[in-house]
Amino acid sequence: MYLFRSFLTACLALFLSACSDDNAEVSGDNNSPEYTATVFFYAIYEEKDLKKTMSLSTPKLARIIKSYGSTRQFARNLINMQFDKVNIEIDRTSKSIRKRYGDKATITLIFSGTFNGRKVDDMRSVKLIQKKGKWFIEKIVDDPYAR
Repeated sequence: MYLFRSFLTACLALFLSACSDDNAEVSGDNNSPEYTATVFFYAIYEEKDLKKTMSLSTPKLARIIKSYGSTRQFARNLINMQFDKVNIEIDRTSKSIRKRYGDKATITLIFSGTFNGRKVDDMRSVKLIQKKGKWFIEKIVDDPYAR
């Protein structure tokens, strides 16, 4: 009986650890501005990948990002948001949140996470532009409620 219970406990532990969300990735339509905006911030906060962040930006924004040297410095100084862990979602509460006119779009994202053990919730809008069928981040809109 003891051997059976030990085996069952080990199997259950293996099953539960296989269901963890440690390698969460972005899913969605690769050709949508929402997907590009989410992948951009995922590259900054989760992957901490400067090159990927720059590849999703217009050349002008990519030069600005590169000047900060790391995604952490870029997030702290230009975006003014820092997270240890973050969940990124598209804000779908209003139809006017996503504005798309031809090859331009504005997307609002909601960030929920922690920084230094404290819960942090924030929103940011980004302006995107489509070039040759691919969406690029053109501008991160300043937070209108920041001090």
